[in-house]
Amino acid sequence: MQSLWMVLASLLFACMGVCVKLAAATHSAVEIVFYRSFLSLILMYALVRLRGVSLRTPHWRWQVSRGVVGFSALFAYFWAITLLPLATAVTLNYTSAIFLAICLALAGQRLTGGILGALTLGLAGVGLLLKPTLHADQLVGGLIGLSSGVLAGMAYFSVRELGSRGEPETRTVFYFSLVSSICGSFWLLISDIHPVDLHSGALLLGVAAFATAAQLAMTRAYAGSRTLMAAALAYSTVIFASLFGMLIWHETHDLWSWLAVALIVLSGLAATHFSPVTPARRP
Repeated sequence: MQSLWMVLASLLFACMGVCVKLAAATHSAVEIVFYRSFLSLILMYALVRLRGVSLRTPHWRWQVSRGVVGFSALFAYFWAITLLPLATAVTLNYTSAIFLAICLALAGQRLTGGILGALTLGLAGVGLLLKPTLHADQLVGGLIGLSSGVLAGMAYFSVRELGSRGEPETRTVFYFSLVSSICGSFWLLISDIHPVDLHSGALLLGVAAFATAAQLAMTRAYAGSRTLMAAALAYSTVIFASLFGMLIWHETHDLWSWLAVALIVLSGLAATHFSPVTPARRP
């Protein structure tokens, strides 16, 4: 079931990416991040109240740090989407699985040869898909996209730690939206603000709705016992983003690109088989 939650999250994140790229025609990355965070905050507050989940948390330091790092990763990711083809930006962001594995290793978790091989296979697929699509004039966008992957890996480590400490996914996503809204509002004060019409408003609402649903599914997946399996399955967002890019923007992929897609799929399947099961810690 943990793998299904991550595949669902990947599909929803790809849908969010489509809305971000479309909304970038009229709004800056800072605006999109703010609207995504603020609308998600409203949705999450309603969900928290509906489920009767308390907002009191004994792990507020983890929640705040997860929110700040997550906001930074989100901004870098959205910025990369405005500069690069959708599939390219997604592949760079989803190097987060590699950096999550590094964080887990630094935290003392033993990484088996099988899971390391699965993650390496996924990284090879990411590199193969990235190489034919990143041109010299997109170097800045590529570096921004890669930084989003580094920051996202750190944020997902925090998500994993919060889940292992018994934090409900609704509370974690709520605090992420709250911290991101606060950070985004300060940045928005020194940025240009564009008017919101019916079309752009629908796209911004789509960004928030897809992102909120994806965050809930992703948080549930990372709270399980097979953290690296969930991380490797997150590569499936690349598949969905590639398909959306072909259907909406008529982005083409050659034989090497499809080989990269196959490597990414195999990475997820191998991670499912080799991922070690570690009991989740509870308070």
